[in-house]
Amino acid sequence: MRIKKIFNNNVILLADEHQNEMIVMGKGIGFNKHNAESVDFSKVDKRFVLDKGNTDKLVGLVSEIPAEHLELSHEIIEYAKQNLSEKLSDNIYITLTDHISFALFRLEEGLQIKNVLLWEIKKFYKEEFRIALGALELIERKLGIRLPEDEAGSIALHFVNAQHTGQDMRHTVIVTRIVNDLANIVKYHYGIKIDEESLNYSRFMTHLKYFAYRMLQNELIPEEQDSLYDQIREKYPEAYVCTQKLVNYLERNYDKKLTNEEMFYLVIHIQRLTSREI
Repeated sequence: MRIKKIFNNNVILLADEHQNEMIVMGKGIGFNKHNAESVDFSKVDKRFVLDKGNTDKLVGLVSEIPAEHLELSHEIIEYAKQNLSEKLSDNIYITLTDHISFALFRLEEGLQIKNVLLWEIKKFYKEEFRIALGALELIERKLGIRLPEDEAGSIALHFVNAQHTGQDMRHTVIVTRIVNDLANIVKYHYGIKIDEESLNYSRFMTHLKYFAYRMLQNELIPEEQDSLYDQIREKYPEAYVCTQKLVNYLERNYDKKLTNEEMFYLVIHIQRLTSREI
């Protein structure tokens, strides 16, 4: 395999003659190297071999985040694989890496989002939560940064979702329809063309999918007394107006009324998606 892209001195993308790709990490593996050159595999510490779609998304993510975030996520996932009985989907390399990197960024910016499902996660996903607490300890050892316990709850949910093997087909069909309709409402509201192959779009669609499952199962995030909803509504007024269109659609077609907490996360995700596209 030869070098296809160099992210930095320690992370590169390789490809063979059939364009099968692999992301590899190793100290100095990309130093003084150029595209199309071969590499010294004795320097390779970690390898990421995923299916084509996930490799493309991981390449996009690695281009945006520090290499140490990818390395942290890899170590956490390997630890989880050794301790969980169910197989984890390769998609977790993207979703968990993205979450950890964004969580570290939020902490740096002084924005901490409370995990309103933390109690339920601790109760129903004890093993996943235990491993997630270990992930926080690993992050602290590597970076000297202690993420709050709420983040352990979020990391645990990534493990749960990665073990997800399927839903009732009726739910799957309805969820697919809801997600598609909600995404179209956002596109038409902003009047922009969104790259549906982008990592940002993938993040947004993942949120919509799990939101739709929660809504159909009547497991919406409950109201919080100290909600940040009013603050976020004022900070991102256009995303809030767009969210209200989604709310109206769901009330009209599915007779579902959203909590402020669910609307809070919709505003956040819509703002994140559209601000980068615009």
